Amino acid sequence: MFSKSKINEPGPEKGTEADKDEKATTMSDPSPSTPKAKPPASVLSADLQITGNIKTTGDVNIEGNVEGDIRAHLLTVGEGATVKGECIADDVVVNGRVVGKVRGLKVRLTSTARVEGDIIHKTIAIESGAHFEGSVQRQEDPLNNKGGSVKPASTPPTQQPAPAAKS
Repeated sequence: MFSKSKINEPGPEKGTEADKDEKATTMSDPSPSTPKAKPPASVLSADLQITGNIKTTGDVNIEGNVEGDIRAHLLTVGEGATVKGECIADDVVVNGRVVGKVRGLKVRLTSTARVEGDIIHKTIAIESGAHFEGSVQRQEDPLNNKGGSVKPASTPPTQQPAPAAKS
């Protein structure tokens, strides 16, 4: 983590090629400045009606109505909001209504949540008072659409009809 200072060590004389090379490498290296601030969550207000899919790597706070799939880092469905579609996020917090599948590493249904659909999660919390109709399945990687370690049943190979005999 810490390195020995080169102040007292003998080195090439100032103005030599080695000195110029060292300056060039230290000037081109980006200095570790303050980390970039996380952008605020995108808010879809209560009077907004969206038909279509939403995809972001950031955070989304839904207060209006969405008919379509939503993919985000943190998805918060507000108390008065309705989402009709699949919700996929690292963290999903449902305060309002979701009609569709919910996939998340962490899924939380608050006491005002209304969910009609399956939930696939790594961890889940359901508060007292939440309404939920559907199935709950735990997976190590719920964001993966392949769906866990269950392998589909193999189908027998179809047989080709025998060629008709020539007469």
